[in-house]
Amino acid sequence: MSEMRWDPVLEEWVITATNRHNRTFLPPKDYCPLCPTIPGVAPTEVPSADYEIAVFENKFPSMRAVPPTPVVEGTDVYRVKPAQGLCEVVLYSARHEGSLTDLSVAQITRLIYVWADRYEELGSLDFVDYVFIFENKGEVIGVTVPHPHGQIYAFPFIPPRIQRELEAGRRYVERTGRCLFCDIVREEMADGRRLVAHSESFVAFVPFSAHYPYELHVYARDHKLSLSDFDSRQRIDLARILKVVLTKFDNLWGFPFPYIMVMHQKPTDGGSHDSYHFHIEFYPPHRARDKLKYPAGTEVGGGVFVNDTLPEEKAEELRQVEPRS
Repeated sequence: MSEMRWDPVLEEWVITATNRHNRTFLPPKDYCPLCPTIPGVAPTEVPSADYEIAVFENKFPSMRAVPPTPVVEGTDVYRVKPAQGLCEVVLYSARHEGSLTDLSVAQITRLIYVWADRYEELGSLDFVDYVFIFENKGEVIGVTVPHPHGQIYAFPFIPPRIQRELEAGRRYVERTGRCLFCDIVREEMADGRRLVAHSESFVAFVPFSAHYPYELHVYARDHKLSLSDFDSRQRIDLARILKVVLTKFDNLWGFPFPYIMVMHQKPTDGGSHDSYHFHIEFYPPHRARDKLKYPAGTEVGGGVFVNDTLPEEKAEELRQVEPRS
């Protein structure tokens, strides 16, 4: 069962998905549901004997193209809708070991083409307003299947964090005539203290107002709205800077660095959204090698984050890390 319930106080949708309560949780080491099916062994979710990248609908989705009828009736205060949308799993590799970090630039480039394809195809559906591409990495993040993979949620609405960015971008254009995100890129390039890496088409930096100690953003240097706007050269360049960032993370303390990676790009609701700007955000949970940052009362209850580190110092740490596999 899944449905969308409106929070009238925060004015945002919450998805209830009871079917996910029974999703796969840390399967035994000798059986991975995301590895290729081996003859004579129990079938996995991938019937092929091998693959480069695989995409399929999530077996335990939060939303469905044909959703069930909600179990409760809505009211003027408590609105309810069927949870219409799609949830996909993207397998980065047939290899069970490793992560996105371990892929070559060529393999990451192929993945970017897959991301762009799914963004365009899912975004073309009339009930999809936003295609949210993301990855949860690491058991401390809550990953339940360690096989290297990401996910895509095709939402029937624009997520609230994205909506806030869109509105901030529009207000900035109205006030200055310029793109907020382009100005952020120019400011970071000019200042330099928070830069971690940059290339011809992209810049990676610890944001000025980072919520997490090792939070990192990757921005397009040109004003691009989505993956669809990048040519083949820029897609390769995006793969290269992702490889640099990911290997810096892993080499910081010598173990696979957990994170949440989210892709922010133009909604697919038919609006122009010309004041938006493509970027990728990483939220790592570590504040030190052996310490995690746990969101506390002010952050969960008030939405006010407290970062006990300086973004300029964290950026310097990451800059000094060799980006080698």
